[in-house]
Amino acid sequence: MDEVDRAILAALEKDGRISNADLAEQVGLSPSPCLRRVRRLEETGVIRGYRAVIDPAAAGRGLRVIVGVRLARHARADVVAFERAIVQLSEVVVTHHVTGNFDYLLQVEVADLPAYEDFHANRLAGLPGVAIANSYVAMKTLHPSGT
Repeated sequence: MDEVDRAILAALEKDGRISNADLAEQVGLSPSPCLRRVRRLEETGVIRGYRAVIDPAAAGRGLRVIVGVRLARHARADVVAFERAIVQLSEVVVTHHVTGNFDYLLQVEVADLPAYEDFHANRLAGLPGVAIANSYVAMKTLHPSGT
């Protein structure tokens, strides 16, 4: 990967729908070599996909909660059972397995506080191996692009 590839990645991170012609102009290539580089980055797995960035509030998920989860036991079977269960919950949009005071940090998006209370009491607390779930309501989310 060279500086041109890095420039392509940076441009695609900002706008995944940029046309190949505009991308090529932005990174200083003609369209054909630019397209070949993008396809190579896709084929080698550097670019894993393209997705829409959804405004959670506009989609009815205006409350974002970060949840620190500690498991009761760390036997492999317990970890696997928790991970299989957590990825099935549509309210959980990101799960990080971490070091420190918690085993996992979850990003949960729901409509409002009553919806989170229901999620916490009836779905999260019943997952395999959950010993502690500490909730932190996000008041503001900052993004590198400033949006």
